[in-house]
Amino acid sequence: MNCPRFFRIALFALLPMAVGALPAVRAQAPAPSTPAPSATPAPPPAETKSPGDLPSTAPKAPAPAPVQAADPFGEQITLTQKTVIVTKGTANWDTAFETLIASLKTLSAALEKDGGKSAGNSMIVYTSTDDTGFSYLAEIPVDQEPKNLPKTITVAKSPEGKALKFVHRGSYENMDNTYEAITNHLDDKKLEAKDTFIEEYITDPLKTEEDKLVINVYVPLK
Repeated sequence: MNCPRFFRIALFALLPMAVGALPAVRAQAPAPSTPAPSATPAPPPAETKSPGDLPSTAPKAPAPAPVQAADPFGEQITLTQKTVIVTKGTANWDTAFETLIASLKTLSAALEKDGGKSAGNSMIVYTSTDDTGFSYLAEIPVDQEPKNLPKTITVAKSPEGKALKFVHRGSYENMDNTYEAITNHLDDKKLEAKDTFIEEYITDPLKTEEDKLVINVYVPLK
């Protein structure tokens, strides 16, 4: 039961009963006696002033609160292809975040060792999933292709094309709620998505507390 709604309905239902009882109470009250007229002459009426002559005592209205724009939910965008360094991996759902962080650390270390720098946010591209785990590509954008990379890391291009953008705020563990909302959105809109999805880490997952993560989720469309 939705308790707040229940009590609101109950309170609202009592209002007509209370209002209907008021005329009866007033009818039972005795009529006030009329006092005898006083022989003392009434004082002259007080001088009245126009509203413009009186000081304003009305409180000033508070300033409106700043408006905060809502995060995009299902916004259609076009992904731009980027040059990235990539490493492949697989993970179990129980240790998913730790595995992804390890892959991103490997990419960052290889890029730093080569003397390069990242040119954008790190990304995870999910290539397949099942009940126990998933396969993925960990990617970091670069402006210049590194010269000396280990065999487990290659240079490639990030996904491009039309996609829907969603935003997740919070821990990786709580992303199930975001993906459930995404699935419902796709069903409601009758949209057909490709068999992959992308997470772009707006906050650096190597330096940010997990419950303070901000992640853009992109769902490429067919």
